[in-house]
Amino acid sequence: MGTVRNGDTYSGNTSFSPNMPTGVLAHRNLGKNNLGGVIFGCKDNTLKECLSKQIFGLPSSHIVYVNHIEPGLPLFLFNYSDRKLYGIFEAASRGQMNIDPYCFSTDVLERTPYPAQVQIRIRMQCQPLPEDQFKRIIADNYHTSNHFWFELDHAQTSKLISLFASLAIAPSVPQYIIQKRTLSLPLLSEEARSDSADPSLSFEVNDQLFEGYASIQQDGGDEKDSIIAKLKELALSQEYQDLHLNHCSEGSSSTEGIKSEENSFIEAPVDLEEKKLQDFHSSVDLEDKKLQDCHSSSDYLTIAQLIQELEELKDFKMEQTQKMIDLEQKLVWAENEICYLRDHCNLLDSLLKSSSHDAVPEEIQSSEELDLDLKDSIIIVGGYDGSSWLSTVYSYFPSHNVVKSLMPMNFIRAYASVAKFKDELFVFGGGDGESWHDTVESYSLAENKWTVQPSLNAKKGSLAGAVLGEKIFALGGGNGQDCFSDVEMLDFDIGKWICARSMLQKRFALAAVDLNGAIYATGGYDGNYYLNSAERFDPREHSWAKIGSLTTKRGCHSLVSLNEKLYALGGFDGNSMVPSVEVYDPRMDCWMVGEPMNCARGYSAAAVLSESIYVIGGVKADEGIVETVECYKEGQSWRETSVRGIGQRCFLSAIVL
Repeated sequence: MGTVRNGDTYSGNTSFSPNMPTGVLAHRNLGKNNLGGVIFGCKDNTLKECLSKQIFGLPSSHIVYVNHIEPGLPLFLFNYSDRKLYGIFEAASRGQMNIDPYCFSTDVLERTPYPAQVQIRIRMQCQPLPEDQFKRIIADNYHTSNHFWFELDHAQTSKLISLFASLAIAPSVPQYIIQKRTLSLPLLSEEARSDSADPSLSFEVNDQLFEGYASIQQDGGDEKDSIIAKLKELALSQEYQDLHLNHCSEGSSSTEGIKSEENSFIEAPVDLEEKKLQDFHSSVDLEDKKLQDCHSSSDYLTIAQLIQELEELKDFKMEQTQKMIDLEQKLVWAENEICYLRDHCNLLDSLLKSSSHDAVPEEIQSSEELDLDLKDSIIIVGGYDGSSWLSTVYSYFPSHNVVKSLMPMNFIRAYASVAKFKDELFVFGGGDGESWHDTVESYSLAENKWTVQPSLNAKKGSLAGAVLGEKIFALGGGNGQDCFSDVEMLDFDIGKWICARSMLQKRFALAAVDLNGAIYATGGYDGNYYLNSAERFDPREHSWAKIGSLTTKRGCHSLVSLNEKLYALGGFDGNSMVPSVEVYDPRMDCWMVGEPMNCARGYSAAAVLSESIYVIGGVKADEGIVETVECYKEGQSWRETSVRGIGQRCFLSAIVL
């Protein structure tokens, strides 16, 4: 995976932080198994060279994923001049550097500016797609309004191929075949008649059938779209052959009428003309017989073989799909087993360290044997551990210094938000390192299971959540391109998320909490700057209003309430992670400097349990991932706990049930 810098992650396709320096992300860094296709770029002045040389190229910085291209991988070509996408192409070689070191250069002695190259061939010729048609398919790849990453995952590639296939161009008939199809009348010169009855015509037309089938075999015959295109080509060639036969029969009828007319004026050359006509009819009959033989012996056989191959492809796809399902189930089982074993190891380690050196307990109880109540724990949800994006869920019991695994979520989630509603945990939004989610799910404490809930109206992450009365609120966030001021509200009476009153400012990576029947939203990033502003939503007035500003700009921070006060913890100020803490008293409408944490961190999670604030994980000022937990009680300093079961974790969420 990638590294973490100033709270940004460079391991996925989407910039999860708005503070990313210009030009840092040149690509999505999709793994070889996740790479479904690649878009290459050109302009009007290089489009012809791309197609004539059958080579696509990109700047050398793109070799990271061009190296992952294998023969047969779908490719597309984006023309910056007309903002259209051309396809469908596929790789005819592996991606590598300098297949042609001098292509796309203005000087024959100048080396190419686009050395990350791949040889290509046409898979299916289609009409080009304007940007407004394909942009919705690769919307997650756009990092500005006009620029997008070229790597495509399998889902995006499949959708693009389907869209292109609906605009496939029927294979054209070569002009020389059309010209030879228009047979001359026998009253023309003997030379012309000889040309018109050229028996090679039938073989030229039938060659198109065999060439079509051969090209399918060359292409591997493993793509349904290619096979369907070749079937269309065969049908079109068949139509041209039928037209040819009609022309021949029409020519015969015409010659008979003209011959009768000649008999009334010229008697002598009748036998000669009849003989020539008979020879002509014989050649046509012979041609017709050859065509029929070809049709019966090759056309139908070819089509039957293609149909059989399609059926085999369907069976193969079903078999592979079932294998994938089985593997996913085994993976889930393995992850649960790993969590179970890790819990026991962590428990043993914690208890051994907490026991006195003089007396080691004779028997150490497992977390199942301890009298643990989930309501006495902090629920830790998802995140990123430095190598993997997580769907795991843990309960952390500070009183026992124990971590216990719970049922994992249905989705991998980082940058998500959580809210407690009627003894259930709701998790919404976030991302999996490759894309943002609009999905929502809830965890039932009584049933120990996750249930899918109505989805948000938009995909988003780094959002905040709060609960007022019988409603759950999702605040702000972003999708890698835009920062939102939007607020959505889950209304259980109608079973969907509806739009509520938007905040006064756009806020990505904000923090929010509900206190005394109102929602407080603080800090975040508005697309240009990190904010120190704060606002409050009063449902009685149904509006947002500004409150006192923070003394420090903050994004990716945490916000909790303790003893009728708000605590803003750590975060990123636009330059670095900060350890500072600010305390807000609603009665005084001002923020005061609080006791700073021991560790400067952001993208951490915080929760209040037993009158204590716990801050878990996050990203440190030195770009590493935090594996410690800090605890604070009013009137005391921050202290680091000895728990080791959580491990390093960032972009996570936490809540107390």
